[in-house]
Amino acid sequence: MYGDGKNVRDWLYVEDHCRAIMTVLEHGLIGQTYNIGGESEKQNIDVVTTICDLVDKKAEPLANGNPRTSLITYVTDRAGHDRRYAIDAGKISSSLGWQPSIDFTAGMEKTVAWYLDNPAWIKAIHAGTYQD
Repeated sequence: MYGDGKNVRDWLYVEDHCRAIMTVLEHGLIGQTYNIGGESEKQNIDVVTTICDLVDKKAEPLANGNPRTSLITYVTDRAGHDRRYAIDAGKISSSLGWQPSIDFTAGMEKTVAWYLDNPAWIKAIHAGTYQD
């Protein structure tokens, strides 16, 4: 975890992001810029804690019985790292009618479940064989 983990980011489920891109491609005006946001600002530490808690609920416990939050380690944040990235997605909403359809909790549950259900994909990433 960089720094104190209190950096804030806007979180968006991947399918909502893809749907937003398609909305812009199909209905956006040429030359216009549309910010895509999830209306879900969270501190990084809260996101990591959520992931740890979800894995604890869905996967085998750690051998030592500790919660996965015990695995969080902190490293020095890089100099000049932005504390908050703010997204104003008002234009895509008002101009194109796009809104995120999956809230943070549901999106994280689906994301964690996908990773837990696809260990071969993770193994290929670790081994580098996904590039073959």
